[in-house]
Amino acid sequence: MRNAAEDVVAAIIERWSAGFSKLDANALASLYSNNAFFFGSNPTLYRGSEGVAAYFNGLPRWASPTVQFTDVRTAEVNADLINFAGTASFSLGEGEPPLSVKISWVIAREGGEWRIVSHHVSSKTPLIER
Repeated sequence: MRNAAEDVVAAIIERWSAGFSKLDANALASLYSNNAFFFGSNPTLYRGSEGVAAYFNGLPRWASPTVQFTDVRTAEVNADLINFAGTASFSLGEGEPPLSVKISWVIAREGGEWRIVSHHVSSKTPLIER
């Protein structure tokens, strides 16, 4: 049985996945705070929902993009703040290599709505070997 934080994250993942499958920058940006920090697949720090829209508008127009979230972990920090971590596996269409990244979000309740305030993806390939 899911708890409230898991329900919030599941709803955001559902909306995020639907927006990504259409590369709908406005739908995706609507999930983010106007004060969001966003590190995606390039080194630029995008800020706010306008920055998020700019990031997604700048992506290639793949024919049939999809994303699947796995290894999802959530933690309710308090009644208005949720931590999320997982793996996002992107399929970008025929002829495009698949992409799998570690992803984390900080999700906050703002004005009664849940918004992503921090988005970070990183490589699954270790940067430092022990």
